[in-house]
Amino acid sequence: MTEHTHHTGDPGAPFDDDIHTMDIVEAKGVIDAHDDLAEARSGADAAAERKQIRAERRRLLLRNPGFIIGMIIVLFWVLCALFPDLIAPWGENEVVRLDDGSTIPRARPSSDAWFGTDSIGNDVFSRVIYGARPVLIVAPIAAGLSVIAGALLGLTMGYLRGWVDEILSRVIEALLSIPVILLALMVLVVFGNTRPIIIATIALLFTPVVTRTVRSVVIAEAQLDYVTSAKLRGERSLFIMVREILPNVTGVLVVEFTVRVGYAIFTVATLAFLGFNAGDATAADWGLDVSNNYGLIQSNQWWPSIFPALAIATLVIAINLIADSIDQVSKS
Repeated sequence: MTEHTHHTGDPGAPFDDDIHTMDIVEAKGVIDAHDDLAEARSGADAAAERKQIRAERRRLLLRNPGFIIGMIIVLFWVLCALFPDLIAPWGENEVVRLDDGSTIPRARPSSDAWFGTDSIGNDVFSRVIYGARPVLIVAPIAAGLSVIAGALLGLTMGYLRGWVDEILSRVIEALLSIPVILLALMVLVVFGNTRPIIIATIALLFTPVVTRTVRSVVIAEAQLDYVTSAKLRGERSLFIMVREILPNVTGVLVVEFTVRVGYAIFTVATLAFLGFNAGDATAADWGLDVSNNYGLIQSNQWWPSIFPALAIATLVIAINLIADSIDQVSKS
């Protein structure tokens, strides 16, 4: 006779297993909560540290002699561009007349005309003041557009890589192989000599350079831990580029903007020298005034062209002082 043994398990065992499972879930929840709290604290600490670094950099920048000198010069020219009527003793095309009503064309610098007069009798000092306006309208806008376009392209190329990077890199190399002034003249001849076209042309000229710079920085940033963490969290590429990488390359963009403004000033002056000033041929423009009067230097009448040239030089040097100061502080 076979003995049947009935195995009866502990009736509390399944209940104990459920309790054990609940304990594990609760423990995991506590761990996750601690991890989230630690991550939040870490993020807050990192944000506070970045804020402190930015404040320290601003403090260093405001104490930098080059930055201070550059800003004073730039602010002077900005005031000239905004309020030329209040600064210039004569009008833009107003002929200097003495008390007896006589004119003094090609007069040397004197108390009557601080920078002398040109061949027509216009006050050179007043034309230099009025000439700041077209340069300071075109150059910053063109530089800003080039930095925006270069940042977008550089972020896309540096982060996505692959075929997008390959195709755009070839296009950029092709554009960089064409001399800047030659490309500008080709565009202006085809599309016209207007201020919006000049701004768009200069922005087009500088976008490839900005793109290449931003791309190289983004490639390096994409290898860092914070980008890897964002990928592991499942963040979208657009979010990573805009919210994670872009804030960490703003220093490079600021430096690029200031540098491009300096180059844009030279480009605007060069185009005006060649006759592309998007305005009246008699309007005050530094490059145009140099072009109209540089031939007088041979007859020892240097002031109508030298003073506008010095204005271009002082503004470009000031911009470069600011750019060098920002770059120096950002690397400290």
